[in-house]
Amino acid sequence: MQQTNKKFKLVSNKKTRTILPNMFTLVGVCIGLTSIKFAFDERFGLAIICIIVAGLIDGLDGRIARLIKGTSQVGKELDSLTDVISFGVAPAFIMYFWQLNSLGRVGWLICLIYVICVALRLARFNVSSETQASWKDNFFEGVPSPAGGILVLMPLIYSKSELQIINLDYSYFVPALFILISILLISKLPTYSFKKIAVPRRLTIFLLFAVVLFFGMLLIYTHNVIVISSLLYLTLIPFSIYHFHKLNKKFKNENIDNEEHEDVL
Repeated sequence: MQQTNKKFKLVSNKKTRTILPNMFTLVGVCIGLTSIKFAFDERFGLAIICIIVAGLIDGLDGRIARLIKGTSQVGKELDSLTDVISFGVAPAFIMYFWQLNSLGRVGWLICLIYVICVALRLARFNVSSETQASWKDNFFEGVPSPAGGILVLMPLIYSKSELQIINLDYSYFVPALFILISILLISKLPTYSFKKIAVPRRLTIFLLFAVVLFFGMLLIYTHNVIVISSLLYLTLIPFSIYHFHKLNKKFKNENIDNEEHEDVL
């Protein structure tokens, strides 16, 4: 009896492959909205965890879509709408219920400004990501919305951490941080995207160990790890600006040299 070799595929239809990443994205929407409910009930610890989980899902859905070749225009737009809810509307409501409501109308205005800046940042990202040089994929224009959503929550997270070295006046610090993060969101400052990290094969095991260690620490010392990570991210912004301009100058010089060689030939 002769057997024929056949190539089996888990999913052969592209429309079917888009379902899994889109499901992840919709789960992120549900978690982001749930964080608002927890904030309304003044269960701010659970609200913070929801935003962190939504951030992890946001980092996974795009990678899953690219891995199984299930990217789509609908998924891209859905991801942006999810980011507005999970990292724009939800953090604004959490901080409003925690601190900004004491400022009355001014506090609500600050929340509106932040959410508008998140929406503008995502709209610009959707347009600019289609036409840019490959090396620029390592950088974002401005702070990405997931990072912005976690950064504006940093005063609340700091208040629940064990790292309270400085006594902060939250009535002034929270509004100032909201305005600062809003400006960083819509700014054109280059920040690291961490999309393309080249790791030598001999160092892969150490990278895996570092990732496992980070998530282990995140589970045990959640608030402390988030505060330290947020501060490290902010300190990386000046380095990313320097690195971007250095690379930009390098590639411009290479293009000029290539044009000169073409003219000579």
